[in-house]
Amino acid sequence: MSGRRWAELARTELADDHVVLRPIAETDREPLRTIALDSAIWRYFVQLIETDEQFDAFFDAALADQAKGDRVVYVITERETGLIAGSMSFCSINQDAGRLEIGWSWLGTKFQGKGVNHWAKYLMLREAFDVLGAERVEFKTDVLNKQARQGLRNIGAVEEGVLRSFNPMPGGRRRDAVYYSVLRAEWPGVAATLLAGKKVTERGS
Repeated sequence: MSGRRWAELARTELADDHVVLRPIAETDREPLRTIALDSAIWRYFVQLIETDEQFDAFFDAALADQAKGDRVVYVITERETGLIAGSMSFCSINQDAGRLEIGWSWLGTKFQGKGVNHWAKYLMLREAFDVLGAERVEFKTDVLNKQARQGLRNIGAVEEGVLRSFNPMPGGRRRDAVYYSVLRAEWPGVAATLLAGKKVTERGS
């Protein structure tokens, strides 16, 4: 598969002074469950996690996708507290085309607005461009998610357009998905913005 080698290379620990990202494992099931059962997290997500059964299906899919090389699923730990804060993934991996997506991003509510997402995004972008050699990193979010959209603009991601009626959402509406990207030539400027510590607070992208 076109993304298999990248998926294997990225299945490693990423860390700085703020956060640690490591590939998901079965032992993360219960720590993640303790922060995931909060419907506020999933307002703009394609799945609603309100019950143990829904969480287990979500977690099992993450393990399965990672085992197949379809996703690299990271568990995010906040360095200051040592607590698991949420998760983020490399997905839509297409090494042949030189592109991949950062998505499936979610944080427990008490970790939102604290810079955890900011530094996790920085580490993943750095991995994508400086280690994997990607030419393009893309993001998509709900067109209604103003906070996520502003956060992506804040780091220098370029808004590319809206794909209408992209996918169904819990509750019956169909989501319009808005795409953003960072290109290799833009990465030095984006990295400088992130390292300057400008606040980014996305949810559910």
